[in-house]
Amino acid sequence: MRAKTVEREIEELRDTLRRHEHLYYVLDQPEISDAEYDVMMRRLQQLEAEHPELVTADSPTQRVGGKPREGFVKVPHSSPMLSLDNALNEEELREFDRRVRDLLDGQSFEYVAELKLDGLSMAAHYRDGRMHQSITRGDGLVGEDVTENARTIRSMPLKVKSDLAAFEARGETIMPRRSFEKLNAEREKQQLPPFANPRNAAAGALRALEPSVTASRQLEYFAYFLLVDGRFYYESHWESLDALAKMGFKVNPRRKKCAGLAELLEFCREWEGKRESLPYEIDGVVVKVDSVRQQQALGWTAKAPRWAIAFKFPAQQRSTTIENIEVQVGRTGTLTPVAHLAPVTVGGVTVTRATLHNEDEIARLGVEIGDEVLIERSGDVIPKVVRVVKQGAERRPFRMPKHCPVCGGEVVREEGEAASRCINTNCPARLKESVSHFAARGVMDIDGMGDVLVDQLVSRGLVKSVADIYDLTLDQLLELERMGQKSAEKILKNIDASRKRPLPRVLNGLGIPFVGERTAQILAETFGSLDAIAQADEEVLQQAEEVGPKVSESIRQFFHEPRNRELVERLRQAGLTFEHAMRQKTGGALAGKTFVITGTLPNLAREEAKARIESAGGKVTGSVSKKTDYVLAGADPGSKLDKANQLGIPVIGEPELLALLK
Repeated sequence: MRAKTVEREIEELRDTLRRHEHLYYVLDQPEISDAEYDVMMRRLQQLEAEHPELVTADSPTQRVGGKPREGFVKVPHSSPMLSLDNALNEEELREFDRRVRDLLDGQSFEYVAELKLDGLSMAAHYRDGRMHQSITRGDGLVGEDVTENARTIRSMPLKVKSDLAAFEARGETIMPRRSFEKLNAEREKQQLPPFANPRNAAAGALRALEPSVTASRQLEYFAYFLLVDGRFYYESHWESLDALAKMGFKVNPRRKKCAGLAELLEFCREWEGKRESLPYEIDGVVVKVDSVRQQQALGWTAKAPRWAIAFKFPAQQRSTTIENIEVQVGRTGTLTPVAHLAPVTVGGVTVTRATLHNEDEIARLGVEIGDEVLIERSGDVIPKVVRVVKQGAERRPFRMPKHCPVCGGEVVREEGEAASRCINTNCPARLKESVSHFAARGVMDIDGMGDVLVDQLVSRGLVKSVADIYDLTLDQLLELERMGQKSAEKILKNIDASRKRPLPRVLNGLGIPFVGERTAQILAETFGSLDAIAQADEEVLQQAEEVGPKVSESIRQFFHEPRNRELVERLRQAGLTFEHAMRQKTGGALAGKTFVITGTLPNLAREEAKARIESAGGKVTGSVSKKTDYVLAGADPGSKLDKANQLGIPVIGEPELLALLK
């Protein structure tokens, strides 16, 4: 196929896919089936794989293409993202209206009323019609660059039609109720504590270090401000909303122009009554003066605009009695106290349980078994205990158990942490997730051992420890549902191949808290064997780079638990790799030098630059400090460059790095 023909087909596929994404994710008006969409997407993926020089950042295939990152770069906003003052009742809203009228001195004006979405504010910057950068609100002045994660949000357009060379769309990132309920159902199956509300879940998803995690949470983005050079572009807020919608952004249709306070109150009352019928959580109505000229005349306080306010709906609360407090053990071993309640209806939902989070929260509330408490669902799907209404006549205090209620293993609470944890890796409450993690790609890489198979293996008692994976037989696998001869043989072959995985993979697979892929690599290269790591005390462990008191304590606790030592011995008998080549501590052109990389280099990818530095004996870290020797800066370097200049740390480019390497 000729190059021009391929390029034309790629562009036509991209335009078609963008149109159907807009119909499905923004307008909720799909015209084709998922299968038809998938066929087009696969064709585009095939063509781009064959012609990588034609791949662009705004292609629909690039929504989930980012690599995991070590942290987020801080980025200043074009203008402050201020919070809003709140009106907690109708009288406070009337007072806001009086202030606006007084300050405008008799001018006629209109309000725009919009539903207050309960999510996370974000600013999306576009250049030449393409999404260039997305930044969280942060403290209102400086946010975090979450561009790769924002690309995974299907209602966030990667390419728009606009005459503006550069503009900024500010809006709210939310998790719909359906996605939230699905996520919590999955977490419950994995014995993980549920998210308290969609806002927390959305915030966690947007700041996940792995973009695929963000994609799996099925977030949505609603735009509500359009700015150019940090300022409003149109003469009215309503015009901005219409312009954003025409560009392809998802703009909430449930909004209204209100000529005065009476219409405004009617809108607020209407949606307070309808809030439970919406597919997403709201906690009030945002009210803004429509005219930008009048907004400027009204001005701002130090914290909020005088021309806008958030009318907050009252919390949905009921009182009931705590009948008991039981402990739930999550997949990481975290013990979570859960209050069992006398059934009560809150916001149309019958509530029988509420999480108490941890011992510190119970102490703060002063709650005991038998107390009458106030339960709240203020935008929260998961209810919470607000306060004690009345102490019970025969109240009993809750005590966190010293041994795991599931396996009897030791329970520890690390200094500075609120959570108590069971440290037995083979605890049944943790087992499914432990096995899934052990078998995952990038760890022991046992292809075919997905969640469904792991669930069957654990549920049938065939795997009671990750070491049992290596004792599985063909006959056992053939007894499982939907398991054929070839599939079973392939899984056994993959299990056998995993015995040759290097020590860093094995160490990561053990599931030691705070020991992930990078730390496992450092430990293996520093100590050379699993036995040396297991026998080292905390002081010795901290001699390894990036291993501090918290990590070293976690490692010692892990190997102190007898069940974990037994697991290690069984893995040794299974033939796994326990030795690793130690890193040479001396030599190399950059030996002893610490680098921080920021921005886009002209020729070297960031990972390639990092690999070259490390192969020459240098070290690459994620943040600038007094211990940094050089900051390697490319285009769009961000706040790390500012900090380097403040500390007087040498800043070099790619040519200087190559010279140092020589």
